[in-house]
Amino acid sequence: MLSDAHCHFFSSTFFAALSRQRGRGDTVQQLCAELQWDDPGTPEALADRWVQELDANGVARASLIASVPGDEDAAAAAVARHPARFVGFFMLDPSADDAVSRTRRALGELGLKVVCLFPAMHHVPLGDSRVHEVIEIAAAHPGAAVFVHCGVLSVGVRRKLGLPSRFDPRLGDPLAVTRLALTYPNLPFIIPHMGAGMFREALMAVDTCANIHLDTSSSNSWIRYTPGLTLEAVLATAVSVAGARRLLFGTDSSFFPRGWQRGIYDAQRNAFTAIGVSPDDQALIFGGNFARLFPAP
Repeated sequence: MLSDAHCHFFSSTFFAALSRQRGRGDTVQQLCAELQWDDPGTPEALADRWVQELDANGVARASLIASVPGDEDAAAAAVARHPARFVGFFMLDPSADDAVSRTRRALGELGLKVVCLFPAMHHVPLGDSRVHEVIEIAAAHPGAAVFVHCGVLSVGVRRKLGLPSRFDPRLGDPLAVTRLALTYPNLPFIIPHMGAGMFREALMAVDTCANIHLDTSSSNSWIRYTPGLTLEAVLATAVSVAGARRLLFGTDSSFFPRGWQRGIYDAQRNAFTAIGVSPDDQALIFGGNFARLFPAP
């Protein structure tokens, strides 16, 4: 059963937030027209479109990431509309005054499952007490998990709109996740994009902590930072160190009309087959592990 552990839910609230940051008074419709992307409409309409897209590609379930702080309600509306198809993730800025209350509401009342931290984006080190306060809340919610973006952070839509990205990649060290994972051993942690350029550190983290998982999402363009490295070598090493049970397939799909990125699925499926990963282990990577972490209702 194919599941995608990394899809972004680019709602109208997401585009409205980008418009405010740009400061030109663009409407959501104007911004989407400039990007040549489809207007997402209501969260329910966007959720329906995602279901149609997943059905067309044989994808049973997917994460939906609310991709700007404060957009939890949109992801929650999508999950409520199709609870058997979606798992709700949400971006959180731990430095916000309402970070704690937002986390409690998202994991409780709204039924979302995964707190997404972007330390390089929000300039909050993972050792900060505000991060620990949020992690404690997640640890108290059975079935919750924490996603921590590490390594290089590149947000394509910000580049397209000419928005500055004042990220500090020094804060995205996967080894910093180990301290949290060791402190909360029963809470799953997910490092996306295989560490996004900090592959060695991501491998060390997953080898150190049994509750850290890696997701395979994106085109993995970070591979170019290591001369000679190939997708096959990355996946073979990840399986060797993490084992198939701690790898989650993802595409990093986000906007329409592009939709679900089947090319990423095809490339990764072919690579896993080429390096000799068994059908049983591929079944774990492409869906079984997602189902174990996030059982369907």
